[in-house]
Amino acid sequence: MKPTPLPLLVPLALLLSSAEAQPPSPAATAETGWQQSQRRDNADAYTFTRYTLIGAFLTSAPIAEYPQLRVDCIPAAGSRRPRFLTANLLVGTTLKIAYVEPEEIRGIQYFPKVAVRFRLDARAEEQEQWPAGTDRVPTARPSDRTAATIPKDTLKRILRAHTVTIIADDERGKTLEMRFDLPDSTGVRNACPVEE
Repeated sequence: MKPTPLPLLVPLALLLSSAEAQPPSPAATAETGWQQSQRRDNADAYTFTRYTLIGAFLTSAPIAEYPQLRVDCIPAAGSRRPRFLTANLLVGTTLKIAYVEPEEIRGIQYFPKVAVRFRLDARAEEQEQWPAGTDRVPTARPSDRTAATIPKDTLKRILRAHTVTIIADDERGKTLEMRFDLPDSTGVRNACPVEE
């Protein structure tokens, strides 16, 4: 048996490894739908339910992780009704943060915001300033945030859509375009009272 020359094996190995590293298409990730998990808060005071939806980057992203939509809420217990906690967009890389002056100034304080453009289904593109989320990369700079908090009014509209495309810039100004195919979100809306 004749040995295969090494120059022929290297391109084949590179081709196979790059095929494995490709993220699934948005249609493939949408099949999984909302993933539900039970969590404890950092102070171990209460349990909450986290709903996670995996999206896909439409532009070449500088990271291997998928973008995620996360919705956290406290489930109903006894006579207590369920309670919405927060919703976040996680991108896995540092987002461009703009410090916005508050409407009423009390001391020296500016709020970190992320400029976001989004499109629900086939509607026109909208632009908003979302608060920077608490997730961040472990660096010496506390401003390195990898998430944006989704306002409750915007989340209501997102949960009623079939697809949402979200566009934000990373810290270098590179555009990150993400798409989420939303399955039926009735379970999330029922468990997290965002309509109130």
